[in-house]
Amino acid sequence: MSRLSKTLLLPVGAAVLLAGPLQAQTLPVPQNVVQLSASGSVEVPQDFLTLVLSTTREAADAGAVQTQLKSAIDAALAEARKSAQPGQMDVRSGAFSLYPRYTKEGKISTWQGTAEIVLEGRDFGRISTTAGRVPALTVSQVDFSLSREQRTRVEAQAQTMAIDKFKAKAGEIARAFGFADYSLREVSVNADDANPPRPRIMAMQAKSASADMAGVPVEAGKSTVQVTVSGAVQLK
Repeated sequence: MSRLSKTLLLPVGAAVLLAGPLQAQTLPVPQNVVQLSASGSVEVPQDFLTLVLSTTREAADAGAVQTQLKSAIDAALAEARKSAQPGQMDVRSGAFSLYPRYTKEGKISTWQGTAEIVLEGRDFGRISTTAGRVPALTVSQVDFSLSREQRTRVEAQAQTMAIDKFKAKAGEIARAFGFADYSLREVSVNADDANPPRPRIMAMQAKSASADMAGVPVEAGKSTVQVTVSGAVQLK
C-alpha cells in the first residue's frame, strides 16, 4: 500500500479528534493597568459672525405672499452682494416659510410668510454696516462662533496641552505606585467648545435713517475650546 493510501486510511477517531471543537482559552486578567484622563483648554475671541435678516408678509392669497417675499429677498440680496467679499462677508438666502392663519371657525383667513438672508464672515464691521443698508429686512438673529481656521489652530494648542498633561500624570501615577515607567495601552482624544449664550435680537418694526447709516451694533464674546485625552496605561 502506498504512503498516500495509508494517509487516507487514518482511523475515524483521529479525524473526529481533529475536527472537534477547540477548547476556549481564558486570557489573563490585565494587571497594573490604570485608567486616566487629562484636559487642555484655550480661550480665544470669537472671530466669525452670522447675522440673519428677515421679513414677514401677510395677505389673503398665498401666491401674493410668496411674490412679495421673493421681491423683498431679491432686493436685499442685490444690496448685500455689493459689499460681499469671500471669507470676510458671504451672502446667502436663509429659511423660507409660508403657512395659513385660521379663523375661530377653522377656515383659512390669511397666509403669512417669512423669508431670510444670511450675512456671515470674519469682517464684523462690513457685515454690520451692510445689515443696516439692506432694505425692508430687520435683524432677527446674531450668532458668534469660531472660524474653521481659528478652531483648527486652537484645537491643536489644546490637544498639545492635554497630551502633555496626560503623559505627566501617567508618569506621576507610575512612580507613586513604585513603578519606573509606563506604556500606553489605549487612548482617545475628544474636542469640544463652550460658547456663551447666543444673543438673539427680535426684529424691529422699523429702522430710522440714522440707524441705517450706523449699522447694527455687534460685539463678540469668547469661546473656550477643550480637548480631553483619556485612556489606559500599563505600569511597568
